[in-house]
Amino acid sequence: MTHVVITGASRGIGKALALEFLRKGAALTISGRHQDRLNNAVTALKEESGSNNCQGIVCDVSSQEDLENLWKESTCMLPVNIWINNAGVNHRSSKLISLDIKEIDSVLDTNIRGSILGSRVALSGMMEQGFGALYNMEGLGSDGRIVEGTSIYGTSKSAVRYFTRSLIKEQRNSPVIVGSISPGMVVTDMILEPIRREPEKNKEALRIFHILADPPGRVCPWIVKELLSNRKHGKHIAWLNGRKIMLRFILNMFKNRKVEGLPNS
Repeated sequence: MTHVVITGASRGIGKALALEFLRKGAALTISGRHQDRLNNAVTALKEESGSNNCQGIVCDVSSQEDLENLWKESTCMLPVNIWINNAGVNHRSSKLISLDIKEIDSVLDTNIRGSILGSRVALSGMMEQGFGALYNMEGLGSDGRIVEGTSIYGTSKSAVRYFTRSLIKEQRNSPVIVGSISPGMVVTDMILEPIRREPEKNKEALRIFHILADPPGRVCPWIVKELLSNRKHGKHIAWLNGRKIMLRFILNMFKNRKVEGLPNS
């Protein structure tokens, strides 16, 4: 049985990926920072998937100690086949000087430090067991695009891409696969919360989301299928490629695209 560990999976795309893995017969270990939210996620995943092969471990990905405990507790269940550094946070759409230091620290600690330390722990464990696949989650900024108001988040994801490419080179002769996931724009709280908080300010963003975004139920089954079948080191699993983006903008000229889960623009 394939055992998958997903950090930051008590909600959002991490939780949606976990559900698809369970439906495919995998065993899951998910992590999150809050025990109550994690417990609720595990209960919901078991009910929705009809599988009991899921456990939740509290983990702050900015903590080396927490991550080492996550690996230890995970491998008590089964050896780890796939580890996904998914945990990520965003900040308000705002200029740098308007962001609170706590917001900046949270994004950098979770998105960059969390990916680095999570990779370090997973790679160490997988090298010892002699197999495994590690994937880092990309996002806005990974491809070099710059969107106003996302300076810290975009920087963090740009750093994750560089870091992952470095790991791919480092591990090219090892038994461990290293790759990346680019899910595109997925309708989760990371997209919805800024819109709910400042609807007028985010009108243009909402218009773009209706063109390019997708609900988790459309994106995650494809990503999970790709992850389970991949045997290639350095694989970049990307849902929303350049051709698809261009096609969606062209089609939207003739018929406005509406995405389930997004408010009307």
